Amino acid sequence: MEIFDLIFLDRIVEKLARKHNVQEQEVREVFNNSPTIRFVEKGTRKNENVYAALGQTDSGRYLIVYFIYKQDKNALILSARDMDNAERRRYRNN
Repeated sequence: MEIFDLIFLDRIVEKLARKHNVQEQEVREVFNNSPTIRFVEKGTRKNENVYAALGQTDSGRYLIVYFIYKQDKNALILSARDMDNAERRRYRNN
């Protein structure tokens, strides 16, 4: 999957920091570090589905980032959080 750019809405950046203690830069690092991409669900708009990127930050933090893959090949970030133990095991086994 080719992603040209990441789109961050201000309210999402604030939620990530407040609720999940995840910074915008950490999300960017996950995408820069060759994440594993998984289909999550069909989007409400045609050809704009929801995916999860599982990867690590530069400091080694394991994050899962949910995003909409837009038709223009940009990723609209929806949420990001630490992986749980099962997600981390699955990620390591890929």
